[in-house]
Amino acid sequence: MKMASKVAVPLTALMLAAGGGITYYLTSNSRADNLHHSVSGPVTEGRVAQAYVGDPDNPATWKLPIEAYMATKSQASLVSNARDDLIDQCMDKAGYPDWSAAPDLPKLGGKTLTDWRYGIHDAELAAKRGYHPEAQEQQAYEASLEEGAVDESGAPDETVKKCASEVDGSVPTAQPAYIVQQVSGEAFGESRKDPEVVAAFAQWSTCMHGKGYSYKEPMEANDEPRFADPNQVTQLEIDTAAADIICRNEANVARTWFDAESRMQQTKIAEHLDEFNAAANETKRVVAKARSV
Repeated sequence: MKMASKVAVPLTALMLAAGGGITYYLTSNSRADNLHHSVSGPVTEGRVAQAYVGDPDNPATWKLPIEAYMATKSQASLVSNARDDLIDQCMDKAGYPDWSAAPDLPKLGGKTLTDWRYGIHDAELAAKRGYHPEAQEQQAYEASLEEGAVDESGAPDETVKKCASEVDGSVPTAQPAYIVQQVSGEAFGESRKDPEVVAAFAQWSTCMHGKGYSYKEPMEANDEPRFADPNQVTQLEIDTAAADIICRNEANVARTWFDAESRMQQTKIAEHLDEFNAAANETKRVVAKARSV
């Protein structure tokens, strides 16, 4: 790919789980042990994908069942690069050799689907940045946004859209199927009402109250409007985040929530297993097309 001026166009946006393949280690901790665990590998038709846990103390290493039906990080990169190259070639033929696809935005915050899904968990980072990501990550993200917003090729939007449409026929995006996105969203929302999760939230809230903070649920602290400025980290935010993590650990919030969501995802996947198998097969087809480019 040419590294000329960039244009931010939503051509290769992929709603994917980061983190690469599905390799995990069975652990012994809480009710998750009642979930079925199996070795890593592709989804087998007729079976519902299972939940996996790597490091029990690091939610970033956990994998939800839904992830087995989504492209991996490496697959997403392969498809994205293949599409960019094909669109680039189309734009060259259309008379715009200086046009180039916008670069992928750097990761900001969570690096996997489960990293930060249930809130912060890194005490060392929280002690420096509260609920914010690393300062370097924030700076790189903002710089990439600014760079991607500039296109000096003069290519009209209609031409870009036409090339993108042509590429769709050759290498579609690796965006998860609608059923996958739907179940992922539903299970996350419903899991907050699971009795064990509600109890963990209550224990967390009591713990926070004892430290001088009045929040009913962990995400209320996480989403505190006073901590929303991406370029400002206050001492209040750092102190709140530190207390938050202590109380999260005492109440086992992340693992309890993960277990509940995993169970709900498995139930919903089983109810739509044919659609999920079709989604997994479509991902394989798209990846195979990208490899052939």
